[in-house]
Amino acid sequence: MSKPIVAIVGRPNVGKSTLFNALAGQPISIVKDTPGVTRDRIYADCTWLNMNFTLVDTGGIEPDSRDMILTQMREQAQIAIDTAQVILFLVDVHQGLVDADSKVADMLRKSGKPVVLAVNKVDNFQKYGNDIYEFYNLGIGDPIPVSAASKLGIGDLLDAVMKHFTLDQMEDEEDMRPRVAIVGKPNVGKSSIINRILGYERVIVSDIAGTTRDAVDTQVTYNGTEYVFIDTAGLRRKSKVREDLERYSIIRTVSAVERADVVILVIDAVEGVTEQDAKIAGIAHDRGKGIIVAVNKWDAVVKNDKTIYEYTDKIRETLSFMSYAELVFISAVTGQRIGRMFELIDMVRENQNMRVATGVLNEIMTQAVAMQQPPSDKGKRLKLFYMTQVAVKPPTFVVFVNDKKLMHFSYVRYLENQIRNTFGFKGTALKFLVRERSGKEQ
Repeated sequence: MSKPIVAIVGRPNVGKSTLFNALAGQPISIVKDTPGVTRDRIYADCTWLNMNFTLVDTGGIEPDSRDMILTQMREQAQIAIDTAQVILFLVDVHQGLVDADSKVADMLRKSGKPVVLAVNKVDNFQKYGNDIYEFYNLGIGDPIPVSAASKLGIGDLLDAVMKHFTLDQMEDEEDMRPRVAIVGKPNVGKSSIINRILGYERVIVSDIAGTTRDAVDTQVTYNGTEYVFIDTAGLRRKSKVREDLERYSIIRTVSAVERADVVILVIDAVEGVTEQDAKIAGIAHDRGKGIIVAVNKWDAVVKNDKTIYEYTDKIRETLSFMSYAELVFISAVTGQRIGRMFELIDMVRENQNMRVATGVLNEIMTQAVAMQQPPSDKGKRLKLFYMTQVAVKPPTFVVFVNDKKLMHFSYVRYLENQIRNTFGFKGTALKFLVRERSGKEQ
């Protein structure tokens, strides 16, 4: 049984993201004193008294707004409400009961879902205690005073939420689903790819660069296999990182890559591969993730019989440090090769978990040494004694030598190429650890 979902909803700037972070125990959601900062739904796994649930942060609901972003935020909140088991309705004691609160309450009543009403920013109960009673006028239950910033009243709030869970909803299962992070510069079509896969507007899509500021987890089922896609905010060049929000987004992109098994770097086919794409790819490469380069908007490129080869060569040149990455040319608009993208995800995951027997590794190492003599320095030559695989995701190998200082990077790359020539390991980085051991120990 999947974990029950609790959605935090309310008007903009009532403290939803602050409460979300307080409950999640870490700064996952962007918190800034600007209405409309949280644009997409954010998920986090939480535990209270050994009970596990998934918490969802939503963009603020503006019932009557015609602004494009606010309208889409309202639609996103509605989707969160539809998928939640319990709704946590947050209001602001300082602003008091306003007409928009009543309209949100009407929206929640129509959902038929259990609602827990929380009155936020009650930092001093003696000062604001009597002010919470006006929220009884919403007719949606007893208001619970909390302070998300000071973490006051959180226990009482969670107790009220738990009352709406059933025992079978709170069973915890290990999540073995593949996790795929979609990264890239702003406005290359990352969210559009998610929506093409899903067939509906699960992630806000806009032509405005940087619309997605939060990393969002989306469950996708394809050919009977469940995947979790993490859509991230586009990274900008440092010279353009001026707003605090952009800094948050960069941190979140790194965090999303950390959580992923496979990273899909999306490149704009019209613009072509850039140095900024290489910097983003480096984040995934340095963390040993499986990597697929998806060239999006391929349908918009004027092509001849040499175009795809020219693009491939340019990408390989710019991303020369990760020649193992798999390439796929797609279109989020037409759905071109989206199926191929899933095939590559499965292949890369298989390669990430591949193990090579120690005996076979040492045969490869012996042949490699015979073909290319190890380097030497001041009359002392590097000796390779033994090699073994110690981990997967990424495949990690330990090489025992007589002197680590003699093990030049180029020779490590040479060994890596010999292993790849035999076993492929397409789409995944390989990690090598060099250890010293004297010849007498052999």
